[in-house]
Amino acid sequence: MSTTTAAAGNAARDLGGRVAIVTGSTSGIGLGIAEALAARGAAVMLNGFGDAGAIEALCQRLRAEHGVPVGYHGADMSQPEQIEAMVAQAAAQFGPVDILVSNAGIQHVAAIEEFPPAKWDAIIAINLSAVFHATRAVLAGMKARRWGRIVNIASAHGLIGSPFKGAYVAAKHGVVGFTKVTALEAAEFGVTCNAVCPGYVWTPLVAGQVAAQAAAHGLSEEEVTRKVFLAEQPSRRFAEVSEVAAAVTYLCSAGAGSVTGVALPVDGGWTAH
Repeated sequence: MSTTTAAAGNAARDLGGRVAIVTGSTSGIGLGIAEALAARGAAVMLNGFGDAGAIEALCQRLRAEHGVPVGYHGADMSQPEQIEAMVAQAAAQFGPVDILVSNAGIQHVAAIEEFPPAKWDAIIAINLSAVFHATRAVLAGMKARRWGRIVNIASAHGLIGSPFKGAYVAAKHGVVGFTKVTALEAAEFGVTCNAVCPGYVWTPLVAGQVAAQAAAHGLSEEEVTRKVFLAEQPSRRFAEVSEVAAAVTYLCSAGAGSVTGVALPVDGGWTAH
């Protein structure tokens, strides 16, 4: 085997022995990230909602395909004690948590004066406060072991604003700010913290939204995609889940050891305006 081939093989499993938690990972972006980390050799704790049988089948598939331990915890990310229990279960099953990816999130769209307070509170709890609670639960151990990777999935809306998304934009701006604080506090301990800020990403959920909007407005799905969803995304294409996952795995790699406190857009140029 050539030196180049050997190096590539080592890089492919460079997270072997590491333990990762990915919140909101039973579908969509979170699942893509969990798969990418498993492919790099990390044991992975999944989290999210869904049918119990389907989730167990997912865990079995990831174990078989990537040869790593895979578990699941159904923590409700609005409940701090359940977040702590998830971290404790991951440590008990696989060992201390080395990688935390906070991805879970919800959305509600409404004008400020019509925004239901309960929706505001839920979005702030799941999209922002859960990031704090999960980070708090893993950070001391990471510092003690002098290695850790925390990646918070923010959004292009963590860097810019849009109308009718007050709670989401506020939460994601908060995630970017909290990422910087975590990075500063952890920098001397071999622990990095970064945010990834996706624009519109092609997922089954978005596919359904495109189809629904097309039907509602009598437009083709291509027209809805370009004129509604991607009007602000200069690439005029959805980002792929694999592209977001690639950004996360890079930030978890040894090569990103000096990259911390960054808000990395994966948005086709949206925030370059």
